[in-house]
Amino acid sequence: MISQDNKSGLRNPWFLGMLAAIVVVLGVNGAFIWLATHQRSSLVDREYSTRDRKSDAAVLGDLRSHKALAWRITIRQPRGITMNSPATYEISVADREGEPVSGAMEVEAYRPSDAGKDFATAFREVSPGNYQGYISFPLKGYWELRIRIKRGEDVFEVNTDRFSVALPT
Repeated sequence: MISQDNKSGLRNPWFLGMLAAIVVVLGVNGAFIWLATHQRSSLVDREYSTRDRKSDAAVLGDLRSHKALAWRITIRQPRGITMNSPATYEISVADREGEPVSGAMEVEAYRPSDAGKDFATAFREVSPGNYQGYISFPLKGYWELRIRIKRGEDVFEVNTDRFSVALPT
């Protein structure tokens, strides 16, 4: 018989199972809340509201100057890229008429899932309009490159598609 005085109901396996499920769900939700408040995702830049913030007019001006320059960039990257192994990149830059563009080139390696591992490296010009550099990726996974070339006051930027860096075999 079930009554207030009968404590054997607390030993029922269904009751104990439901109690354990509730404790597990609350624990997992608590862990998610703690992770969300203590570890910010690097998919969103921490200074997103102030870093590189431009007005609409400035963005349109950049797009117009980018279109007016009409530089073409050709990237030769290795087929298989492995972690902690220097990969040789060759980048050619030509203007609208096909003439080589000489200037200063910087390449930023960007990892969408871990902003702390992003880095930039300068490429050297080996011949007019042809640049070469070595990039050693510290982590496996997906990476992108942001290429920035500056000649005088002209700045041209382009991003590559995502590519995968594998573990060494």
